Amino acid sequence: MKKIAIYISALALVASCKDEQPTPIENNNQPVEVIKPTRVSPAFNGDSAYAYVAKQCSFGFRNPGSKGHEACAEWMLKELKKYTPDAMIYPAQVKTFDGKTFTAKNIIASFNKENPKRILLAAHWDGRPFADQDNANQDKPIEAANDGASGVGVLLEIARQLSLKNNSVGVDVILFDLEDYGQPQDSKYPTMEDSYCLGSQAWAKKPHISNYKAYLGILLDMVGAVGAKFAQEGTSLQQAPNEVRKVWDIANNIGYANFVYFKKSPIIDDHYYVNKYLNIPMVDIIEFDGNTPSGFSKTWHTHNDVLSNISKETLTSVGQTVMEVIYTEK
Repeated sequence: MKKIAIYISALALVASCKDEQPTPIENNNQPVEVIKPTRVSPAFNGDSAYAYVAKQCSFGFRNPGSKGHEACAEWMLKELKKYTPDAMIYPAQVKTFDGKTFTAKNIIASFNKENPKRILLAAHWDGRPFADQDNANQDKPIEAANDGASGVGVLLEIARQLSLKNNSVGVDVILFDLEDYGQPQDSKYPTMEDSYCLGSQAWAKKPHISNYKAYLGILLDMVGAVGAKFAQEGTSLQQAPNEVRKVWDIANNIGYANFVYFKKSPIIDDHYYVNKYLNIPMVDIIEFDGNTPSGFSKTWHTHNDVLSNISKETLTSVGQTVMEVIYTEK
């Protein structure tokens, strides 16, 4: 899921990334530490979020052009329509680094639609077509339980909760397609700039609503692994420093110590393009593991990114934090 090479090393941002080598976070595989929370938001249901992750995985590989991809899109739209009448697939034609053309299916659901004060919640739902970080079967697609399905599972549960209890601000949930069809570093094809995040790039350049505005955006990427830690991502700190601190403070105030006050090197993810083209301050909640070269989970872009590595506790820590952000806004 991580776009463009985790560290913007594969891109022109390489130098800035190398200036800040992350330090290891100990006990990365330990259960999430939870302190008794004091909060105003409804209780996030980790079992429900996990079931949403499992359902996505049940469709099989969800790389663009596959049967699983098509079936999963239909299911997600149907699911969101249970919670709001304002749900749709917003298509866009995109071209990948290997010369293929796909119709990206960005799936959008809106709550409290008439309220001009809006929060954008996003995740990507497609799976990577190749396991370029694995030692075997690198040309095969991955299950993408964490890198894709986890963020969507959290957002679907939040959508369900929003349908049950009103909040004060408008919320738009966007599930971006073709985020993870980025060019591998050892690709035989000519280098294509901005080869990741094709769905979000298309939407940010031409949003579903003309002059779309949101005063806050939160992106969820790889938010389900057992024992996952979430550091403050560098691009988010550049684009939305106050918003990052707000989210991390809320997480810790309601008892989630896996949101660590540690700065992660900047990465290119969907939030980068949303901010670039729409100037929306975006916070990327994304797993950080200082013990790996990539800074991501050991399962990142491998065939080990499977459902058995997903934790209900981790999903809950992220989902409850995001819900607390939403329900404390006025």
